[in-house]
Amino acid sequence: MSSAAARIEESTARLAELRAAVEKALEGKPDVIELALTALLAEGHVLIEDVPGVGKTTLARALARAVGGQLHRVQFTSDLLPSDVLGVSVFDQRTGDFILRRGPIFTNVLLADEINRASPRTQSALLEAMSERQVSIDGKTIELARPFFVLATQNPHDYAGTFPLPESQLDRFMLRIRIGYPPAHTETRLFLDGETDRVKHVPSVLGPDEFSALQSEVQRTRVDASLATYLQALLSATRTSPLLALGASTRAGMNLARAARARALLRGRNYCIADDI
Repeated sequence: MSSAAARIEESTARLAELRAAVEKALEGKPDVIELALTALLAEGHVLIEDVPGVGKTTLARALARAVGGQLHRVQFTSDLLPSDVLGVSVFDQRTGDFILRRGPIFTNVLLADEINRASPRTQSALLEAMSERQVSIDGKTIELARPFFVLATQNPHDYAGTFPLPESQLDRFMLRIRIGYPPAHTETRLFLDGETDRVKHVPSVLGPDEFSALQSEVQRTRVDASLATYLQALLSATRTSPLLALGASTRAGMNLARAARARALLRGRNYCIADDI
C-alpha cells in the first residue's frame, strides 16, 4: 500500500470515529453532522436557520468536544458591542501598559447564537475573523487558534427584533443548513431516556493539532479540470437565472470546491467526483 493510500485510510478511519462520537449527542441527524464536519474540515463556517430547541447548541458542543477543542458561546443581542466579541485593551494602572483582554472569539469553536439579533455593526466584527482567521484590535493584528470554526444560528426573518445578515457576511458562511426535528422514533426514545445533557457522552477523538492535519489532507484531495469546469458552469447558471436576484460569487465557488474535497475525504477518497459537488 502506498503512503498516500495509507494516509487516506487512516484519515477516513479517524473521521468515522469523529462522526460516531458526535452522533452520540445528536441522534437521527447523520446528514446534518456530515455537513457540519464537511465545513469544519474545509475550514469553513456554518449558518443554521432553525427554530429553538432542535439541537443547534448540542451540535456545536459535541463538535468542540470531539475534536478536543475549546468552545465559546456568545448570545447575540441588540446591545452587544464588537468589543464584547473581539476583546478590548484595558489600561493597567500598576504597570502603565495596556493589556489585551481577549474576547470569546479566541477559541476553536464559536457558537454565535441568534446572530441576527445583534446590530449590523456587531455582526460585521466577525468578518475579518471568519475570512482571514485573525482579528485587529487597537491597531494590532492577532492570529486566531487553529482550527477555528463559527457555528452561527439565526431565527427566521419574520421573528421580531431581528437584523437580516448582509450579503457580505452571508458570503463568509460555507454552508447554510436546517437541523429540523428528529425522526419520531428518535424523539420517542429521547422522551423515555429523560437525559438532558447527552454531550457528556461524546469522547474526545482528536486533538486540535490532529484535526488541523486532517484539514491539510483535504487540500491534497484532487479535483479534475472537468469538475472545475462543471463547477464554473453551475456558478454561471446562478448569475444568469431570472429566478435569482444575485448569483453565486467567486468565493462561493471556491468554498464549494473545498467542501467537495472535504466530502470526498469523508467518503474515503483522495479525489472528487461530480456527486461531491
